[in-house]
Amino acid sequence: MKFPGRRKIKHYFPVNADNRFDRESMTFGHTNTYVCGIDQNIVDIYAHVDDSILADFGLAKAASQLMDNETANQLYHYLSFQKLIDNQYAGGTIGNTLHNYSILADDRSVQFGVMSQNIRVGDYSYGYLCNTSSKVDLTQLQPVDGPIGRCYTLITPDGERTFGISPGLMNNLSPEYISEDIIKGSSALVLCAYTLGDESLPIYQATIKAASLAKKHDVPVLLTLGTYSLVTAIRERLSQFISDYVTLVAMNEEEALALTEQSDPLLASEAALNLTDMVLLTAGPEGLYISGYTEKTLARETDNPLVSAGITDYNRYEFSRPLLKKDCVEPLKVYSHISPYMGGPDKIKNTNGAGDGALAAVLHDLAANRFHRQVLPTSSKHKKPWLTYSSFSQVCKYANRVSYEVLAQSSPRLSRALPEQEDSLEESYWER
Repeated sequence: MKFPGRRKIKHYFPVNADNRFDRESMTFGHTNTYVCGIDQNIVDIYAHVDDSILADFGLAKAASQLMDNETANQLYHYLSFQKLIDNQYAGGTIGNTLHNYSILADDRSVQFGVMSQNIRVGDYSYGYLCNTSSKVDLTQLQPVDGPIGRCYTLITPDGERTFGISPGLMNNLSPEYISEDIIKGSSALVLCAYTLGDESLPIYQATIKAASLAKKHDVPVLLTLGTYSLVTAIRERLSQFISDYVTLVAMNEEEALALTEQSDPLLASEAALNLTDMVLLTAGPEGLYISGYTEKTLARETDNPLVSAGITDYNRYEFSRPLLKKDCVEPLKVYSHISPYMGGPDKIKNTNGAGDGALAAVLHDLAANRFHRQVLPTSSKHKKPWLTYSSFSQVCKYANRVSYEVLAQSSPRLSRALPEQEDSLEESYWER
């Protein structure tokens, strides 16, 4: 069963007199569901070093700084020769999201970006490939004669971490390598604001092309924001891009403040809905919020206790399903919030990737909805062009659970599907 991956029919397709399908449709082999995205491909390189090495390579201790390619190459050769490299992990916000989607959905995703055309076993490019799910289709990557991005995390004996970032050729993605056929057939396009930071870079033009093609073919566009400083620097241009192309914006509370000038997560979500159709806002120990629009006459009231914060009784209609604002006769803003799953992990060593994990869960639900609509277009689930298969509340639960798993394993990339995913998670999350 493929929903989009191998799934159990009984959880998703309860048969009743008004919703039957023939035996041929039970194979679902004719439906090709996938998502795609653009990333600045980068590798995170971890090494334990002495303070003298920082001085030799001109790195300020406990700071984050840019490195030129020559210095980055010299540092890599030195660390490799001295066998000081602990690990090399695939990084990148969109790369993490696509990998996690493919783990959760057990299905294909397509990644646009660049990759070194000369790869040696054991080098950083090889490490990137090894840490990416085989379900992520990398055949669309543009080969480049040089390094992809590298982010060095150098840990000194006192435990301090020093970061050196070398972009390499990760921003050299040409618009020519953006396939219209791939985007046209995808369930969603996932982008990051990082690629919109510099209009002079090739990857900026590639991003604009991809977003334009997605709009042309009515493919939802999901945009995750970068950092507070980036959003602040390109706020006006970013807001216009969101208004023109984006279906869902994913951000944390700092990025939300930079975009909307609202510090309250609910009010920031409300403000962001003036630019886009749906918002995922992760707020650290406070949990996460998902908001969007639904048709007022079809809104479903929650069974949970009503909660007020910046907005009175904001969760009243959280059992509703999201719609594009343009598809609503009477648009109604809907908000749902959830606290960290089980209070969050006992120990959190690294918060990187928690938001990417949450976004992958939303992406999975969105792709599942498209899959179900393709194989059962007459289902009562599709009387309106809903964005997701599940309600705001249920998508919140799923995103929260995946975020927890990422934090618990201290890695931005899931190594396996959720422990109970084949049973209780699927039955509860998808049936709402």
